[in-house]
Amino acid sequence: MTAAGPPHSRLEALLRAGEFVVTAELQAQDGGDPEAVRADAAGLVGYVDAANCTDNSAAHAHLSAIAAGHLAADVGLEPIVQFTCRDRNRIALQSDLLGAAALGGRNVLLLTGDDVSAGDHPETRAIFDIDSLHLLRIARTMRDEGTYLSGRKLSSPPSIFIGAAENPFAPPHHVRAPRLAKKVDAGAEFAQLQLCFNVPRLRIFMEELGELGVLDRCFVLVSVYIARSVRGIRYMRDVVPGIDVPDEVMGRFDAVADAPRERQTDEVLQRLDAADVPCSPVNFPEEIFQNEHVQANGLMLSLEHPVLGTLLQPNCPVRMSATRSTGSRRRSTASSRNTSARPRARSRSCD
Repeated sequence: MTAAGPPHSRLEALLRAGEFVVTAELQAQDGGDPEAVRADAAGLVGYVDAANCTDNSAAHAHLSAIAAGHLAADVGLEPIVQFTCRDRNRIALQSDLLGAAALGGRNVLLLTGDDVSAGDHPETRAIFDIDSLHLLRIARTMRDEGTYLSGRKLSSPPSIFIGAAENPFAPPHHVRAPRLAKKVDAGAEFAQLQLCFNVPRLRIFMEELGELGVLDRCFVLVSVYIARSVRGIRYMRDVVPGIDVPDEVMGRFDAVADAPRERQTDEVLQRLDAADVPCSPVNFPEEIFQNEHVQANGLMLSLEHPVLGTLLQPNCPVRMSATRSTGSRRRSTASSRNTSARPRARSRSCD
């Protein structure tokens, strides 16, 4: 994909360069403690390229996505600030797009949003003044033409990388690729997909996008869920709308109920290696720091953070004789345009 002008965010720059991009979801907070957000965000720094800050996902109230994005940026984590049309009209949405950009939210994911009946305030009056297609057009108008929807001039357009969401796994399947194509026409420059358990269905969807010319105009990031329990997988399959876990995949989870994480990781690594995709296992921080080889070889780096204090990070295992640094982390040069992994499940938002 080629794009005119300089990138609006680091995430956009990495995608343009063909880097293997990894995003995650920042845990939504049910309190107003900024340190809780900073601590969660700091745990992702160095491991992901950007993190989604959800906007009252599943119609449950949480800390503001704009505030979470600003706090994440404070500790060096690039945010992807989500906006839904459920809770604001077009005036408020335009205002918040400017606010997010001003506070460091240079990536935005624009969604229609779940209906209020999905949450714990079902009596709430939903707004839905516009939908995600209209919001995408508004965001592009504000950024590229420097005006509000009304035509009034902006003093400075927001510098934002604009994204949309799509679910290839929800029926009717035949409308999914054309619908994403409409979102790209409206202004989407990247798309994040629903959690993928059905690889054959994903393959068909990507082929359809290619035929529609979408892959030449939009970066597509696939969501991957790292399972912690079979119970969690079954809950998502049975309760969460839009999650497609085929019977064959569910059977594999049931067969290894005592150790789903290890079995699934091994199988995924084998498949990625066979496809010549550079990869390595994903470990939780506590697993890395408790590893006997990491401890014995001094492969932990202690860093002093001005806000969070002492943090442990994996150290560089190779030290060159002419290098004065005590250790640093370097990005892989492996490239992929259409893949993104997520350490934790993302609550579904209607796209």
